[in-house]
Amino acid sequence: MANLKEIRGRITSISSTMQITRAMKMVSAAKLKKAQDAIVMLRPYSEKLQELIQNVNSSSDPDQISVYAQKREVKRILFIAVTSNRGLAGAFNSSIVKELNLQFQNNSQYEIEVLPIGKKVYDAVRRNRSVYTNGSSVYDNLNFDTVAHITEGVMTSFREGKFDEVYVIYNKFVNAATQEVTTEKLLPISMPENTEPQVETDYIFEPNRAEILDNLIPKSIKTQVFKSILDSVASEHGARMTAMHKATDNAEALRNDLKIFYNKARQAAITNEILEIVSGAEALKNS
Repeated sequence: MANLKEIRGRITSISSTMQITRAMKMVSAAKLKKAQDAIVMLRPYSEKLQELIQNVNSSSDPDQISVYAQKREVKRILFIAVTSNRGLAGAFNSSIVKELNLQFQNNSQYEIEVLPIGKKVYDAVRRNRSVYTNGSSVYDNLNFDTVAHITEGVMTSFREGKFDEVYVIYNKFVNAATQEVTTEKLLPISMPENTEPQVETDYIFEPNRAEILDNLIPKSIKTQVFKSILDSVASEHGARMTAMHKATDNAEALRNDLKIFYNKARQAAITNEILEIVSGAEALKNS
């Protein structure tokens, strides 16, 4: 059984840990608000951009399909896996690694490469998987231009036939307590099979549909990757806030149990001391 000094030391150590976890929870809560606002504002833009592409493409010549929409025989696949650079966020990072490994098993007949965005997934795949490039530095200066630069390289590789399909795996932000592991196809982009116009209005396009699509589709692909990373950032702060909240509650429960154990041990020690004094007094009296 631990002595009273050891128990006091453990109580002090747990109290210090509680201060750290409580502070990390408050920091994540503050960062979550900013990240949540960013992804909430970007989602409607991304969805509208996809809708616009489908509307413009719905009445275009099916023979003039974009290079980014061309379906080829699948031989090589690229997975863009998005995690964070830091841990202490519960199952936030491990769930992405788990989903990535599952994709490796389900697509074992193909050649697979990984573009890790985040040190956690990079550390998990760099030893036994083929890494396309390490995109973890995107968090050093997270903005659309930085993400677009990385995405441009992926798009170039797809155009040159180095990859036949590209997927992005990330945590989709639902709320502070819920994140959904999501796998989305990035390339080739999905186009509606029905080539009939979805609306009766006859639009006049300037300069023309093909050129408009050539400008909109690359922007849509870059926006989709940027949205995935912003989703992941918001999910990270939500997961860390929840994890630190649970850690604080668990530490408090452990500290309370130790305090009860300490008080019982202290009572037992005092009782033993009293018994020793009484026994000594009785022995002196009898002598």
